Amino acid sequence: MAHSPSISTAWALCILFYGAYFDTMIDLVAASGSSSSALELEAKTLRESGWWPSHNASDSSGPCEWDGITCNAGRSVTVINLDSVTLGSKLKLNFSYLPNLVSLRLSQTNLQGSIPSEIGFLSKLIFLDLSYNNLVGFIPPEIGLLSKLTGMYVTFNDLTGNFPPSLTNLTEIEVLDVSSNHLTGFIPNSFGNMSKLVALDLSNNNFTGPIPSSLGLLPNITHLLLSVNNFNGFVPKEIGNLSKLILLNMKGNSFIGPIHSSLLLLTNLTHLLISGNNFNGSVTKELGNLNKLIQLDLKGNNFIGAIPSSLLLLTNLTHLILSENNFNGSIPKEIGNLSKLIQLDLKGNNFKGAIPSSLPFLTNLTFLDMSSNQFTGLIPSKIGLLKGLVGLDLSNNILIGQIPSTIGNLTNLQTLFLARNQINGSIPVQLGSLKKLTHLNLEGNNLTGSISVDLANFQVLEHLLLSNNSLTGNIPGQIRYIRSIKSIGLSHNFLSGEIPFEFWSLPYLNFLDLSYNNLTGKIPDGYQSRTSFALIGNKNLCGNFNGIPPCLASTSPAIVSSEKSTRIKIFVPIPIFFLILFAIGVLLLCRRMFKQTKPNSIETKNGNLFSVWNYDGHIAYEDILKATEDFDIRYCIGTGGYGSVYKAELPGGKVVALKKLHRLEAENATFDKSFQNEVKVLTEIRHRNIIKLHGFCLHKQCMFLVYEYMERGSLFCVLRDDTEALELDWNKRVNIIKCTAHALSYMHHECIPAIVHRDISSNNILLNSKFEPFVSDFGTAKLLHLDSSNQTLLVGTYGYIAPELAYTMVVTEKCDVYSFGVVALEILMGRHPGELLTLLSSLPYQNVMLHEMLDQRLPAPNHRVAQDICFVATIALACLRTKPKSRPTMKRVSQDFVSDRKPSAKPLHTVSLLHLIEDSETQS
Repeated sequence: MAHSPSISTAWALCILFYGAYFDTMIDLVAASGSSSSALELEAKTLRESGWWPSHNASDSSGPCEWDGITCNAGRSVTVINLDSVTLGSKLKLNFSYLPNLVSLRLSQTNLQGSIPSEIGFLSKLIFLDLSYNNLVGFIPPEIGLLSKLTGMYVTFNDLTGNFPPSLTNLTEIEVLDVSSNHLTGFIPNSFGNMSKLVALDLSNNNFTGPIPSSLGLLPNITHLLLSVNNFNGFVPKEIGNLSKLILLNMKGNSFIGPIHSSLLLLTNLTHLLISGNNFNGSVTKELGNLNKLIQLDLKGNNFIGAIPSSLLLLTNLTHLILSENNFNGSIPKEIGNLSKLIQLDLKGNNFKGAIPSSLPFLTNLTFLDMSSNQFTGLIPSKIGLLKGLVGLDLSNNILIGQIPSTIGNLTNLQTLFLARNQINGSIPVQLGSLKKLTHLNLEGNNLTGSISVDLANFQVLEHLLLSNNSLTGNIPGQIRYIRSIKSIGLSHNFLSGEIPFEFWSLPYLNFLDLSYNNLTGKIPDGYQSRTSFALIGNKNLCGNFNGIPPCLASTSPAIVSSEKSTRIKIFVPIPIFFLILFAIGVLLLCRRMFKQTKPNSIETKNGNLFSVWNYDGHIAYEDILKATEDFDIRYCIGTGGYGSVYKAELPGGKVVALKKLHRLEAENATFDKSFQNEVKVLTEIRHRNIIKLHGFCLHKQCMFLVYEYMERGSLFCVLRDDTEALELDWNKRVNIIKCTAHALSYMHHECIPAIVHRDISSNNILLNSKFEPFVSDFGTAKLLHLDSSNQTLLVGTYGYIAPELAYTMVVTEKCDVYSFGVVALEILMGRHPGELLTLLSSLPYQNVMLHEMLDQRLPAPNHRVAQDICFVATIALACLRTKPKSRPTMKRVSQDFVSDRKPSAKPLHTVSLLHLIEDSETQS
C-alpha cells in the first residue's frame, strides 16, 4: 500500500525526532544519576532563559513559585504563561527539559528570532500561543509531531515560507491561526485531515492558488478566514458542505465569477464577507435564503444590476455593505424591513432615484453612507427619526431642496457630510443642537444666508467646511468658543466684514481657507509662516500673508477721522506726496514694459535686484557677471530643461541661484516662451513651499532668473546619495510630501486661473538646508481657463506623466495629482516606483507588503511614524488611480494632511497595498 508524501514526511520526522528524543533522555538519565534530577534541569533551563532575572543559580526556590509558572502535583512545570510581559529575547528554552509542559503562552512578549525546531519535543503540549511578537523564519514542520495540540496561535509575526504540510497531521487541533504573517505558497490538499477544526484563520498572508476542495471536509468548522491573500479562481463547490459555518471571510483576494451557488447552502452563516475580489454578475435572489445573516459585505467587486428584493428578507442583518460596485436602479422601499441594521453602506455605485421614505424606519442605524451615487430629490424630513445615527454621508449626489431642520434631532451625530449636491436655502439653526459633531461638511452646494452664531454650540467640532456656497454676512466671532477646531473652509462665498480676531487664538487651528470673499482686516504678526492658511482674494485685507499686501506702517500718511466732526484732516507733507506719486508712476511703467514680448533692459539706477518690477537690469547684470566670473563653469551647479543653473554670492552676501537660458536657446521661440512663462507664473504666486523668484533679466543676449538658493539641491539627487538619504529621515520625508501637497493645492485652488505645473517630479522639488521642500521649474506650467480646451503638447518627465495625457492631450489638475502620487511613493521607497506602478496596473498588488516597499537604508520607523507612513501611502495610491475623476483633488489631499485623520494603528509589517487601497476608497 502506497503512502502519501505527507505521511512519509511525518514518519521521517517521527524517526528523526523521537530518535533524538531517546538520545536526549539517555543523557538526562545519566545526568540525573550523576548530579541532578529532572526537576533541577527544569529549573536550570528556566533560569538560563533570562526571563526570571530575580531567580539566579543560587536561588533555592523552585520555579513553581515564580510568576507565570504552574506545576503539577510532582512539582514539574506544566504551564508557562508570560502573556504581555516584555521579554525582548529569543525563544531559547531547552524544550527537552520540559517533558510535562502542556501550555506555552508567550503572546505580546516581543520575542525575537525564529521558532526552534526543538519545540517538537513537547509531546504533551496542548496549547501554543506565540502571537503578536517579532518572530521570523519558517514555521517548523516539527510542530506536526505535537499530536495533542488543540490550539495554535502565531498571528502577527514576520514568519515566512510555505505552510508546512506536516501541520495537517494535527488531528486534534480545533483552532489554527497563522494570520498576519508573510506566508506564501499553496494550501495543502491534506487540510481535510484536521477534522476537528472549529476555526481556521489564514488571512493577511501571501498565499496563492485556488482554495483546495479538501476544506469542504471540515465538518465542525464555524469560522473560516481567508481574507487578504492572493487566492484566485472559483470558490470550490465543496464549501457548501460546511453546514456549521457561521463566518466566512474571503475579502481581498482575486476570486472570480458570480457568487457560487454552494455558498447559498450555508444556511447557518451569520457573516459573509467577500469584498475586494473580482466577483461579477448580478446578485442571485437565492442569497435571501441565508436568513441568519448578520453581516453581508460585497464591497469592491464588479456586481451589477439592482439589489434583489430577496436580499431585503434578511431581517437579521445588522451590517449591509454593498459599496464600490456597479449596482444600479433605485433602492426598494422594502429596505425599511431590515429593522436590525446598524450599518448601511451603499457608497460608490450607480444607484438613482429618491432616498426611500422607508429608510427612517431603520431606527437602529448608527452609520448611513449613500455617498457618490446619483440619488435625487429631497432629503426626507423623517431622517430625524434615526436618533442613533453617529455618521451620515449623503455627499456627491444630486440632492436638492433644503437641509431638513429635523437633522437637529440626531443628537448622537458625530459626522455630517452633505457636500457636493444641489442643496439650497440657509443652514438650519437646529444644527446647533448637534453637540457631539466633529465633522460638518456642506461644501459645494447652493446654500445662502448667514453663518449662525449657534456655531458656539459645537463644543467638539474639529472640521467646519462650508466652501463653494453663496453664504453672506459676517463670520461670527463666537467661533472662538470652538476650542477643538482644526480646519475651517469658508472660501468662495460672499462673506464680508472683518475676519474675526478670535481666529488667531484658536489653539489647534492648522487649516484656514477664507479666500475669495469680501472680507477685510489685518493679519496679526506671527502667522506669515502658516502654510495651510489661505486668505487671498479678500477685499482690503493686509498683512503680507500668502500674497496679501503688507499693512501700511504707522509712519505712513494717515487719514484721521473725528467722531465729533465730519471734517477729515490729511497730514501728508507735500514732497512725500509727490514722491509717492512718482513711485507709483515708475511701477506702472515697469509693469507695462514687462508685458512686451522681449522688453529692453531697464536702465534706471534706483532699482532693486530683489524687487521684480523695480529691477535694475544694468547694476544687477554687472553684479551677477562679477559674482559668476561671466558665468564660468566653476559656478555651474546643474543643467535644467532649457538652461544651466549657477550659484552666485552677491556683494551684500546674499547667495542666489541663477537659471540662465543658453544663448542658442535664447533665440529659440519655444524656450523663450517657457522662460517668460516661468517669470509670469512666479511673479503671480506666493507660497512658502514654492520657489521664490528674486528677480530676472530679459537682455536679448542674456536671459536669466534669480532664485533663492537651495543648499541641498534637488530631491532626486538627495534620494540617490546614500549619505544624504540617511539624513532625510522618515519625519522629514513625510513633511516634504505634506508641504508639496499644500503648494499644489494653492496652485490648483487658490490661484485664478488655476495653475497646473505639468512637470512635478523629484528633480523639480528643491530642498533647503533644513530639508524643507520648494516646488520649482515652472517653464511648462499651464494656466487653466474654463473656456478653453486645455489641449497641449505632451510635456513632463517620463515616469511621472499621468497615463491619460498620452491619448487625450488634455491638461487638468488631476495630471499633477498623479505626478504627486509618484513622487510621494518615490520619497517613501527611496527610488522611482516604476516597477510598483507596473504592478499596480496588473492588479495582483495585494501580495506587496508596505514595509517591503520602504527605503531599506533607513531604520524601521517607530509606531507613531509608521502610522504617518501608512497615511501617506494611502493618499499616494489614491492619487495614482487610473481614472482621473477618481483621484482626489490636491485641496482634499492638503486638507487630509491637516485633519489628523490617520488609519487604524496596525503593525507596519501587516499592512499590504490592498489594505491601503481599501483605506483610500473608504476615505474618498
